Amino acid sequence: MNADERRLTPTWQADDGPPTAPFPWFGGKRRVAAEVWAALGDVYNYIEPFAGSLAILLGRPAEHTGHTETVNDKDAYLANFWRALQAVPEEVARYADWPVNETDLMARHLWLVNEGQDRIARMEADPEFYDAKVAGWWVWGICSWIGSGWCALNAGPWIRGPDGRVCRRSDGNAGQGVNRKLPHLGDAGRGVNRRLPHLGNRGLDKPGRETDPARLIAYFQSLADRLRRVRVCCGDWRRVVTRGVMAHGETVGVFLDPPYDTDVRGEVYNTDGEHGQISGAVREWCLANGDDPRLRIVLAGYESEHVAQMPDTWRVLKWSAGRSYGQASGPTDNSENRHNERLWFSPHCLKPEAEELGLFAGIAT
Repeated sequence: MNADERRLTPTWQADDGPPTAPFPWFGGKRRVAAEVWAALGDVYNYIEPFAGSLAILLGRPAEHTGHTETVNDKDAYLANFWRALQAVPEEVARYADWPVNETDLMARHLWLVNEGQDRIARMEADPEFYDAKVAGWWVWGICSWIGSGWCALNAGPWIRGPDGRVCRRSDGNAGQGVNRKLPHLGDAGRGVNRRLPHLGNRGLDKPGRETDPARLIAYFQSLADRLRRVRVCCGDWRRVVTRGVMAHGETVGVFLDPPYDTDVRGEVYNTDGEHGQISGAVREWCLANGDDPRLRIVLAGYESEHVAQMPDTWRVLKWSAGRSYGQASGPTDNSENRHNERLWFSPHCLKPEAEELGLFAGIAT
């Protein structure tokens, strides 16, 4: 399956455009949301088992009338954020509205991986549970943190000592605490109030507008309005692609963006150590269900993960991701992996019309 390289021009959040996630997310697919929906069409039932930043769901065309939408993520902090934002956006905004401060960043990091983790332990068992404080502090921190490791326990030597102060472990288990990092300071330390995380001042056309609490509340409310009827699940991806979940509607769209099966997976995901197995299991599910005429499936991943196993009946889009924000000096090249991004479309996805082939210039049929 040969495909020509296609680079997609990034489009950033506009006041009159669809809402986007208020935090940076490794592997986000916002650049290709339009291509995904062109292939899925206005499906009655939409399922996103690896929610992440919800780039695809939030990029759904406003004119769509689809009835059922289900998203899921195993990362309890992430799922809790979307649930809490959906239910109490003003309360989440109140906890998230805080200036960037290195001391607070460390203190909240420790609190989140200890007490915060205990507070959201009910996420998988209770589909209605959420914690607004954990959600607000989590999104504030992930917008202030540089690189990987936010809310990752067993990633560093720092713990909260018996006297309540931050200290290094002295029992030899140096990796049983958390990492300590300087906050991201490239945008003058505005944290979650930045319109575009990690993009400096771009898009701030009025002085002070990025620090207006009312704008943050309005922004979170717009996200809550979009998510009003979305079912937010927390757990294993297989739970939302069962026959029962997919039984509703004549057309079912499934967007699968599993953790990358590469050496970088341990640096960017916090939930478990089975990512290599997940990628292969997701591909096998796609191949087992791709011929179902009700299903329109889109699989995302690196070419090296799936190309040898994907049949010619699946079309492929070759695209380049943006540079990640991993260092204090600014965006990085993501090595060569950002040019290794692919989308595979199942046989019953909508095919591009001949006069619209320009949209799918990078697809081999």
